Amino acid sequence: MNTKELIKIENKYGAHNYHPLDVIIAKGKGIWVHDVEGNKYLDFLSAYSSVNQGHCHPRILKKMTEQARKLTITSRAFRNDQLPLLCKEVCQLTGKDMMLPMNSGAEAVETAIKTVRKWGYTRKGIKIGKAEIIVCADNFHGRTTTIVGFSTEELYKKYFAPFTPGFKIIPYGDPKALEKAINKKTVGFLVEPVQAEAGVLIPPDGYMKQVREICTRNNILLLADEIQTGLGRCGKLFACDWDGIKPDIYILGKALSGGFYPVSAVAASKDILGVFTPGEHGSTFAGNPLACAVAREALTVIKEEKLAENSAKLGAYFVEKLRSIQSRHVKTIRGRGLLIGIELHKEAGGARRFCEALLKEGMLCKETHEHVIRLAPPLVITQKEIDWAFARIKKVLETL
Repeated sequence: MNTKELIKIENKYGAHNYHPLDVIIAKGKGIWVHDVEGNKYLDFLSAYSSVNQGHCHPRILKKMTEQARKLTITSRAFRNDQLPLLCKEVCQLTGKDMMLPMNSGAEAVETAIKTVRKWGYTRKGIKIGKAEIIVCADNFHGRTTTIVGFSTEELYKKYFAPFTPGFKIIPYGDPKALEKAINKKTVGFLVEPVQAEAGVLIPPDGYMKQVREICTRNNILLLADEIQTGLGRCGKLFACDWDGIKPDIYILGKALSGGFYPVSAVAASKDILGVFTPGEHGSTFAGNPLACAVAREALTVIKEEKLAENSAKLGAYFVEKLRSIQSRHVKTIRGRGLLIGIELHKEAGGARRFCEALLKEGMLCKETHEHVIRLAPPLVITQKEIDWAFARIKKVLETL
């Protein structure tokens, strides 16, 4: 079937909760994807950083098929031979004692929320039902009713109340606002080291180091949502590494499976994750052997192929080239590693029309928060391919 026919079917039978570009992708390899008509595109979104390792990475594919032939799921009613090894490898990667596996990123955030609340009640002595978690304006942590309840984006929450209480919102990138918001009921601070969905917003230098010090001094937990920013995307293994700090809780997802399977995780010390007892939290699919085998290989690829290093090198190169573009539409360009945002002036008419123009040039990227073009290619990209993309971005920004 062709693109027009498939879009017609999707529009008829699928819920309209997304506004995708009108391209029907049928296959992908590395940084390239092909549509149903055979047209080739450079993927500059990476499924929101799920495929840092590139589409259909052969090593991860091989591991997935090998495991699928042996065993896919047992549930956590029984043990399997892959989960212990993934737990150990994630703990070694993060420097933490324990790991709790989940499936989606939103589930991992929910897990972190439950963790920090119980920690507050059992370790800090806060009265049950009174714990508060501080979050940032313009955050994006997922789509559950609890999570959208502390979003500041009206579109995400308008029709979905009532919401879970216990969250306090402060400005992003403002350590003084965090200090002021803390009280005796505060148990944690949930933050993205870089706000990707908000338009690739990068906090002031030293911000994460300051909030680390504030959280430690006030005995509250620092929860870093590294679902999009972690595992090499921002030019280091974790975006927190730019400030040389470790959060109390790492929240991981997306590239943890290389795009093959929903896999997420929460990693923390034994004192923190050790608060759970059997029956208090779980998931039928979380920690299944197929997911664990895929995640183990996905992490190995990131380390052995030095994807964080490639992201740092090519990200800096790419941003420098992008800043040479002479376009009346561009307000600012910001990036960390290969997570880059091109913010346009409001007079430019929105970022979507530029993404649609880039689609015609053979590039797939997506607008975020109306006026920002987000650029986030798979981390296996080369300098030659960056140059190929740059020529097309330059053409669109200078001529549209």
